[in-house]
Amino acid sequence: MAKILLVEDDQFLSALLKTRLEKEKFEVIAAHDGPEALQALRSVKPDLILLDIILPGKSGFDILEEMRSDPQLQDKKDVPVIIISNLGQESDMERGKELGVVDYFVKARVSIDELVKKVNSFITTPAKN
Repeated sequence: MAKILLVEDDQFLSALLKTRLEKEKFEVIAAHDGPEALQALRSVKPDLILLDIILPGKSGFDILEEMRSDPQLQDKKDVPVIIISNLGQESDMERGKELGVVDYFVKARVSIDELVKKVNSFITTPAKN
């Protein structure tokens, strides 16, 4: 069963995504802030990370940077990361790409179904993306 680390501080959206992804037979590990996400990453290697940018404690960008610089997280730097954020500025998307994210979704412009479809495509055919 594929593991997804879901990093989202909005409790409602987090619960909604978790339920929907579990229906698709994914194991979902939920983290609600930056430090919790890093702690989860130190103990488990997910197959995919869904990452919000605006988080309490540490931002999604901070988490991405730490994944690349922290020796304890070196084995996680090849894990695909999909950003789900309210930040839709070109500069934010650019920064995400520079930090190695595989896709970037603006929450207001994506449905849960689209997001789940994208997750499924990465888990089943990672080489194509």
